Amino acid sequence: MLPDGEHPASSFVHTREKGNRGEDTAVEYLLTHGFEIVCRKYQSRRGEIDCIARDTDGTLVFIEVKSSWGAACGSPFSWVTPAKQRKLVMVARQYLAEHRITSTACRFDVIGITRGKVEHLRNAIVGM
Repeated sequence: MLPDGEHPASSFVHTREKGNRGEDTAVEYLLTHGFEIVCRKYQSRRGEIDCIARDTDGTLVFIEVKSSWGAACGSPFSWVTPAKQRKLVMVARQYLAEHRITSTACRFDVIGITRGKVEHLRNAIVGM
């Protein structure tokens, strides 16, 4: 049950704002570590990839961002379930096909943000 006067739609907006704040924090982190941002919020009918970036060595990186700004319920990395991983791989393959990218090194990273602290897990998903 929602608090008095709070509408389910406003709860969604609040959750979306938190997600956007986490993604903004992740992008700032990536930029300070030499990444080039290629795309944010790539969407297809199969799903969304939070961020696509190019690492300093030229690797194309598909990034999932998970953030918790309050009391965390476990590690943000544990929230990227096997089903979510499969979905990310499918969406990444679609991105590569749409952009006719065939011979570029790729990887999947997860950025976890807990109460503002950023952790970056490289090669978090194996599947391309």
